[in-house]
Amino acid sequence: MLTRLGPVLAIGLLTLPVAFGLAGTVLPAFGYLPALGGKHFSLDPFAVLATEPALFASAGMSLVAGLGTALVSLTVVMLFTAAWVGTPAFRRMERLLSPLLSVPHAAAAFALAFLIAPSGLVARIVSPELTGWQRPPDILIVNDPMGLSMMAGLVVKEIPFLLLMTLAALPQARPVRTRALVASMGYGRVAGFVFGLWPVIYPQIRLPVFAVIAFASSVVDVAAILGPTAPAPLAVRLVGWMSDPDLSMRFLASAGALLQLVVTALAIAIWIGLEKAATGLRDRFAFAGVRLRCDGMVRAGALAMMLTSAAIIFAGLAALALWSVAGLWPFPDAMPASYSLRTWMRALPQLRDPMLTTLAAAFASSAVAVVIAILCLAHEDRMGHAPGRWAFSLIYLPLLVPQVAFLFGLQLLFVLAGVEATMPALMLAHLVFVLPYAYLGLKDPWRAFDRRYDQLAAGLGKRAWLRFLHIRLPMLARPILAVMAVGFAVSVGLYLPTVLIGAGRLTTVTTEAVALASGGNRRVIGVYAFMQMFLPVLGFAVATLVPALIFRRFRDMQY
Repeated sequence: MLTRLGPVLAIGLLTLPVAFGLAGTVLPAFGYLPALGGKHFSLDPFAVLATEPALFASAGMSLVAGLGTALVSLTVVMLFTAAWVGTPAFRRMERLLSPLLSVPHAAAAFALAFLIAPSGLVARIVSPELTGWQRPPDILIVNDPMGLSMMAGLVVKEIPFLLLMTLAALPQARPVRTRALVASMGYGRVAGFVFGLWPVIYPQIRLPVFAVIAFASSVVDVAAILGPTAPAPLAVRLVGWMSDPDLSMRFLASAGALLQLVVTALAIAIWIGLEKAATGLRDRFAFAGVRLRCDGMVRAGALAMMLTSAAIIFAGLAALALWSVAGLWPFPDAMPASYSLRTWMRALPQLRDPMLTTLAAAFASSAVAVVIAILCLAHEDRMGHAPGRWAFSLIYLPLLVPQVAFLFGLQLLFVLAGVEATMPALMLAHLVFVLPYAYLGLKDPWRAFDRRYDQLAAGLGKRAWLRFLHIRLPMLARPILAVMAVGFAVSVGLYLPTVLIGAGRLTTVTTEAVALASGGNRRVIGVYAFMQMFLPVLGFAVATLVPALIFRRFRDMQY
């Protein structure tokens, strides 16, 4: 009976916050917010929005960021999978997925900034021998006006996510049999994958691709760290308007949030058009008999791009760690002249409250999300079928709707209800974004469970809840803890929900790190960004070590 609550809770958490949040954004956008004197509907907020300088430049930057990030990330994943699936190199990259996915977006953005800045680690390594630079060059790399560094920071984080989604979809395409078939027809490895496997895989990862577009077109933390400032991307400007002490700016921010929703919808619509164009082009090449047998350069390029994206994150994190303990480090020295823990000693007392808030919100939201996901999957077992297409699409709803489009309204509702800046409100906001990852991460291991174990226990007279506690739960301990670690990492990396729902009174490591981005103290930024990266890694370490310790005496559970 308890399992019936699973779908109800999941649908409620995935739809109601988004629906009420959008309502709380739409009404002020049309001038209706009695608490601030808006008692009649009007188009005045949109008129004021239209007068904002460089508004369409900001919207265009957000549009290009969403499309460019998705296009580059998906191309790299497609080519790498096509060229290397089933090889040792591909299996090694699979093992790197967990650490790559655990790094929050803001930490990855800081890592890239510390690498490519004019005084960053790359410039220090090649100077002055290769460049002749004795001082940092006057080149605008980070915060460049075209947003290239921002898109690069997004790409290196979205590649692991799309690769994970592709890995989940691969088994249904039967890659071994299909590759053997297309190879017998004379197709090269890449062409055979594109013509034979990709048409089966892509429909299964289409919603995650849309989620990437929605996130990249409305991202705030990465844009604040790496994005242009004159003008800033639309989402960054919206947060500034919402945080303005002048409360009348809420009307302008709400109108801008609807514009952001339109920009994201337009980006997805353009992507759908590109899908049709790409499908027609693929079919034309297929009918023309293009086989691309000599694809060595493409395979090497795909591997180089994948390794580069991983190397950027790991090298950048090393730079963060170095700066956090660096003493004197003049340019162009490749390494600090001295090391000191002074910055850590000064920062740790200030990190206490953000750390506690981060840990509480992340643990609570990930634990509740896993429980709801288990209830939903157990209900599927009782019903004997998986959710329908539309029900499954609801899982992606919080990921497809831009955060700024409904979090503004959700914050307003929490203010009116008197629960703003409270831990339950913050945990609820985090849960909305953690639940999709919990369900998506747990559904495949749950459905792959051999039900004969359950039937055997039922034949011995064990009740359903005892069968779950004594059989299924221990056997699924690894994937459940892994999913909790993923949810923990997602919660740690959430910036905008914490800023808006926490209202500046509940801060996390992520919000504090992004707030430091406008400052110039790299040592303090290194401490906060390193801690932001360390917490998810700690979660994955616990998820790996706990099952190993529990099942150390059970040979068949060591997998």
